[in-house]
Order: sequence, then C-alpha cells, then structure tokens
Amino acid sequence: MKHAPSFVSMSLRLVALAATLVFSSAHADDYSDVSQLARNGKFNEALAKADQYLAGKPRDPQMRFIKGVVQRDSGKTSEAIATFSRLTEDYPELPEPYNNLAVLYAGQSQFDKARTALEMAIRTNPSYTTAHENLGDVYAKLASQAYGKALQLDASNTAVAPKLALIRELFNPALAKGQRPSSTPAVTAPPQVVAAATSPAKAPPTLTPPAAVKPPPNLPAAAPAVAATTAAAAPAATPTPPTSTPEPAAPSQSAQASKDAEAAVRAWARAWAAKDVKGYLAAYGKEFDPPGNASRSAWETERRQRIGGKSKITVKLDNLSVSVNGDKAVAKFRQDYKADALAVSSRKTLDLARSGDRWLIVRESVN
Repeated sequence: MKHAPSFVSMSLRLVALAATLVFSSAHADDYSDVSQLARNGKFNEALAKADQYLAGKPRDPQMRFIKGVVQRDSGKTSEAIATFSRLTEDYPELPEPYNNLAVLYAGQSQFDKARTALEMAIRTNPSYTTAHENLGDVYAKLASQAYGKALQLDASNTAVAPKLALIRELFNPALAKGQRPSSTPAVTAPPQVVAAATSPAKAPPTLTPPAAVKPPPNLPAAAPAVAATTAAAAPAATPTPPTSTPEPAAPSQSAQASKDAEAAVRAWARAWAAKDVKGYLAAYGKEFDPPGNASRSAWETERRQRIGGKSKITVKLDNLSVSVNGDKAVAKFRQDYKADALAVSSRKTLDLARSGDRWLIVRESVN
C-alpha cells in the first residue's frame, strides 16, 4: 500500500491527540506532554517520557496507546505492533487498538492479519464506522490481489479483467481529484486504511421516557357582563367590549417534538449510567438492526453482559443537537464514557423514530 504509511501516520497522531482529552486531568498533562514531543518530532524523548510514566502505571491503557502511536510515527513498526497487540490482550473490549493494529499490518501488506484485527474491532463495537470502512478497503485489496493472480494463471479469462479494472479505477488517485481516469487506469495507490478515531464502547439502548404533557389549547377569554344603566333620564349605555390579553401560544409541534426526542436521548444516557439494562434495551425500537451480523437477541445478550459487568458507569453528553423531520429525528453529540478504569470519548449519532408518543432508537453510529 504505497501511500498508506504517511496517511496512516497522520491519522494515528490525530487519534493520540484526541485520546489525551478523554482521561482525568490528573494525568492529562503527562499524556499531552508525550503527544506534544511526538508532534515536534522528538520521538526518543516522547518514548522516554512514556516509559517513565508507565514504570509507575504499567497497565495504563491511554499511555500505552499513545506510546504505540509514537512508535509507529518514529518508524518502529514492530514495536508498535507489539504494543497494540498487548493492548488487545489486556483490554479486549477496546476496538481502537485492534483497528490501529490492522493499519500497521496493512502497511506491511499482511492483509489477512489486518482483516482479522478489523473483524475483532467490529465484534467489540459493531457501530465502529472507521473499522467498517477499513475492512472494506482491505477486502478490496485482497480482491485486487486475487484477480491479479487469476489473470496470471489464465490471461484469456475475459470475466476477470473488468473486475480488476473496476477496483483499480475505484482507488485511482485521479478520481479523488475529480479528474477523468485514463482508459486503462494504473494501480498507483491501493486501498488506504483509515486510522482509528477514538470511540467509546458501543452505547446501550436509550430509555424513552413517557410522552411529555402537552399544554392545553388556548381558551377564549370570557367577556365581562355589561351593567345596565339605572338613570331614567339617561339613555342606555353602549357596552364597550373589554380588551382581552391573549394567552401565550403553545410551542409548535416541531419544537415540542425536538424536546421530546432530546429528553429520550438524555434518559437513554441516564439508564446506561445507572446500569438499568431493562430501561436501556427498551429505548431501542423494533426496527433497530444491530450492526454487523449479530441477531437482536445476541446483541441484547452482549449488552447485558457488558453493562452488568461494570462496577460503575458514567455517561456524559455534550453539545447535544436534535433535528426532527416528521416522525424521524437525528441526535448528534459528543459522548464521554467512563467504566471502571476505562474512559473514551467520541462523536455519536442516534437516529430515532416516533412510535406513538415515544421516540425510539433505530440506528446508532460512532463518527
């Protein structure tokens, strides 16, 4: 993969920088110092500082992850592979080490190993978008190799050449710039594997709260009674209708729907943090299709085990925005997830659908 090394290196550095923001401020300076040294090209100093930190906290997953990134950026690929491999052994619930391990394998053209690592990342977090994209690129590269081998064995096979040309055209850099490829595009850059973006463990279903109470319709103001004039000589007074003060208008249906959907998302996070598995799973609609090939029952079993296995869970949502279109809604936010010694942060998107008076999750993805 000719262009993968530089691209991967850049992406992995971004992962490390994002990851340093996830953990408590007690160690944030240490993470930041190592990352800053690496950004400045001082790889030996960065590794020395990482090793000094890990001498006192050898199991710290964050610093070990950053160390693997620095090793990769400094050209120590074998050491980086060893670091990420040990991370997958000690923290098999984290998808990012699997993904970055796959990136390193792909850079060495070990695509079978890259595929296995990505499949593990997806099994750990089926909504991990980056791993799915990377797996598609790895499959494309494997297909390209297989088609090329088929043509070597049988150059007269007319069915293979168009398939190989299609894959070559798909990954032709000229197309990425909007240029028209030549009639026979050459393979100048095979599929590039995108490096990991920090993401939390797969979020459990959201608990949908009871429908919000709608305000009563505006009632017309009653006109006060008009007093009759009692003076005999005076003509009857003409009553003047009083001016009524209009009651405030009820919120629009769209605004109310946005509030209801937002309340459903926040209740989902509370149920997750409270380890309320029943409420958590109840937040997902019948239309929810678990990512990957897992059945709904298998997915629910996995979620029960993962949530129940944690002694404490914290879920914080920041910058939550909800857009509603009819009976559909999309919620986007940054999610900070902490469970025991783990802490991860990522951008998440929840697609919701209205079912009666409830908003239920039908799709979730990590961005």
